[in-house]
Amino acid sequence: METHGISEHTRSRLVADGVLERVGRSWLTLPGTDPELCAATEAGAVLTCITAARRLGLWQVTELMPHLAVPAGGRRRIARAHLHWASPAVPRHPDTLVDPIENVLVLVAQCRPYEEALAIWESALRRGMVAKQALERLALPPAARRLCAEASAWSDSGLESPVIPRLRWLRLPIRQQIWIAGHRVDFLIGDRLVLQVDGGTHVGPQREEDIRHDAELALLGYHVIRVGRGQVVNRWHEVQDLIMRAVAQGLHRVA
Repeated sequence: METHGISEHTRSRLVADGVLERVGRSWLTLPGTDPELCAATEAGAVLTCITAARRLGLWQVTELMPHLAVPAGGRRRIARAHLHWASPAVPRHPDTLVDPIENVLVLVAQCRPYEEALAIWESALRRGMVAKQALERLALPPAARRLCAEASAWSDSGLESPVIPRLRWLRLPIRQQIWIAGHRVDFLIGDRLVLQVDGGTHVGPQREEDIRHDAELALLGYHVIRVGRGQVVNRWHEVQDLIMRAVAQGLHRVA
């Protein structure tokens, strides 16, 4: 909470009584306040990039230390933090402690590898936290401009985000979240090749429903390739090989 309108005497008494705690030069907090917000306040910085993305519930990537934005013109060094000095795409209010979503995405685009950044961007679009049309109207740096052009709201998770960029070289139409036989499929390559990407929820009843739907797709003339998280993250060459061989056999075309 800000200290405007509260006398120094009252502030000192509330702190002495343990009702409030002093953070930085002009902030008072209740005991137990979010430690990340307190750290940002004390540092005179703003939580941003993948730290803010995590707090928003977006697709998570490895975060070794907090990412902080330093106000324009600031030169303060903060230990054990990744600092961002770039001017924000959307002006920051002087009292804000967490960057607006637009600034978060711009810094993610500049800070993280393309596929990680794409997963976070698509997570934000999917959750409706920002509109692509609004992002397009901003003065975006090149990395963010590229992501704005290529990101979509159709990826159901960050596991799906890198699939289309990795398969673009095939020069085949690839559509996401297409309804076939009463259910959505993750990707439809060409007219008949279905790629399903399973995350950690595809177990138990969900797994049985997946098997039933795969059988129904086969009866309708579709060929289904179903892969798991480990293959997408660590063994993409296996997935690509399966797709290449299926395309070579014409399984993506109507018989």
